[in-house]
Amino acid sequence: MSKNNIIGLVIIVGLLIGYSLWMTPSKEEMAASKRKSDSISQIQRTDSLEAAMAEMVKKAIADSVAKTNPVESTVVVSDTTSSGFSSVAVKDEKFYTLESDLMKLKISSRGGMIWSVQLKDYQTFDTLPLVLFKGDSSVFGFEFNTEDLRTLNTADLMFVPVTTTGKDSIRVSGKDSVQFALRVYPGKVDTANSKSYIEYVYTLKGNNYMVGYKVNFVGMKGYIAQNTRDMSLLWSTTLLQQEKSLKTEQTQSTIHYMDLAGEVDYLSETKDEKERLSTAVKWVSFKQQFFSATLIASDKFESADIETVGYSDMNTDRKVKTMNSAFILPYTMENDQTYDLNWYFGPNKYKVLRQYKMNLERQIPLGWSFFLMQWINRFAVIPVFNWLESFDMNYGIIILILTILLKIVLFPIAWKTYISSAKMRILKPEIEEIGLKFPKKDDAMKKQQATMALYKKAGVNPMAGCVPMLLQFPILIALFRFFPASFELRQQSFLWATDLSSYDSIYSWTAQIPLLSTYYGNHISLFTLLMTISTIMYTKMNNDMMGSTQQMPGMKTMMYLMPIMFLGFFNNFSAGLSYYYMLANLFTFAQMFIIRRFVNEDKLHKRIQENKTKPVKKSSFQKRLEDMTKQQQQKAVVKRK
Repeated sequence: MSKNNIIGLVIIVGLLIGYSLWMTPSKEEMAASKRKSDSISQIQRTDSLEAAMAEMVKKAIADSVAKTNPVESTVVVSDTTSSGFSSVAVKDEKFYTLESDLMKLKISSRGGMIWSVQLKDYQTFDTLPLVLFKGDSSVFGFEFNTEDLRTLNTADLMFVPVTTTGKDSIRVSGKDSVQFALRVYPGKVDTANSKSYIEYVYTLKGNNYMVGYKVNFVGMKGYIAQNTRDMSLLWSTTLLQQEKSLKTEQTQSTIHYMDLAGEVDYLSETKDEKERLSTAVKWVSFKQQFFSATLIASDKFESADIETVGYSDMNTDRKVKTMNSAFILPYTMENDQTYDLNWYFGPNKYKVLRQYKMNLERQIPLGWSFFLMQWINRFAVIPVFNWLESFDMNYGIIILILTILLKIVLFPIAWKTYISSAKMRILKPEIEEIGLKFPKKDDAMKKQQATMALYKKAGVNPMAGCVPMLLQFPILIALFRFFPASFELRQQSFLWATDLSSYDSIYSWTAQIPLLSTYYGNHISLFTLLMTISTIMYTKMNNDMMGSTQQMPGMKTMMYLMPIMFLGFFNNFSAGLSYYYMLANLFTFAQMFIIRRFVNEDKLHKRIQENKTKPVKKSSFQKRLEDMTKQQQQKAVVKRK
């Protein structure tokens, strides 16, 4: 392996190791996260939105206590009858079901909120129904001040259906849609004739993951404080584990949001974070590894506070993260107020999210920060992957065919790299002779000048082997992002792997072994092991082809240590990714043997010798380089004198 190839590989390994360290929270960060989670409800905030978020967290805790204590669960949540609205006792809570081809929504009379969302086509890793969130760990409601200056949240109020058909369950299918409306009325009014109410209208389509959500504040003058100019909307939930690896799911779950300019951003995935979005936003999404719950404004949210609170990956309650958000919406007292909103409850699948044309697909980590990486995934890898998917083949076979196609496309680069390495190998004895001719450190400039002159005379570009590797690097990283984020691989089996989106385990243990459990894990992933073995074989093959080297001592050992480091890094990663890298190594072996059969190194050596006899025309760059070298040599001589 040439020096340039080694440098390229070192850069790749350095980036991957740096990415790993960056994505892994420290023990101090996890401890700080726990302290923050324990004390968040006690923090005193002066800002109105932050105060609302604190109240929302306390409310979630109160709900949790009520759930575990049957006596407490019979009491009224809060006494707001003097404010014109009647509260609802938990024991009086009633549920209504809206079901489509894709999902099942459970709506609670308490707060009129969506209590739970089940996606019917999917299951959790342990074959349970896939529920995005549940009301016993969620808070959702509009918060405002009443005329008697009390703070009221619609989450505490009793909603009733607008039309009573006697059915608590409604089913819709295909292209049909259905609406379901609930209202809450001020206390002691004739609901049949009342012109004052808060109304939630849900619109569900049979074949769509988008749910319409319209909120109407009608005739609220005299009930809501007259100085009200905006409305607070609070939304909080604790996301539960859906995937095989809780640790991986935690590091890929966070809050995403988009501003009105279409720019998508997100909070840290590896540590607790809180942010004030002072500019208007279009949507905010509670995103897990493969599924999202997204609240979308038809117009905008004036501002928002968002916050994530993490948990240890050893927690036994399957908690991924708690997501908190508080929005500000404009409110006009003089007229009735309507808010047109939408919910997205569904998979983080590129072609599904893309169809809504709201940049929802940017939640999928395809390398959006680097244009070349996202272009490779969006316009090459995903279309080819989806095309192969249309043939209804096993996804392991699809990855195999995708690898073959990529190797065919990259074959000219592989050819160029091999020819460059062959030329460097042929010139190696002469380069070593130059090294023996200038053994002193003071002669380093002369040695470099003589080496460059040899390259120029032989017609060899020392950078020719490095440039092709740099061209392959974006593809390498693009696929590194694509496979772990590919929804298509979720729960797809191949050979011994039961889920190509997660690690494949052929042996596991429960005992916590110091260092090993921390940096490797409590299981053995066979695809990762095979990838490591194939990488070591590839390294040995390159070293044998290049022969022994006296340059860069210790680098040969380091090249064998890198795959061992990858073994720990990839052990918890997607089996599909390790499988692809293993295939890439195997096909690289095949390419090398094919190229060697077609490349006559004796003829190549003869051509290099012929190039040496030809007159060398110096380029302007080479002339400047030689002039600079001479100046440095003269300065060194003057300094020694």
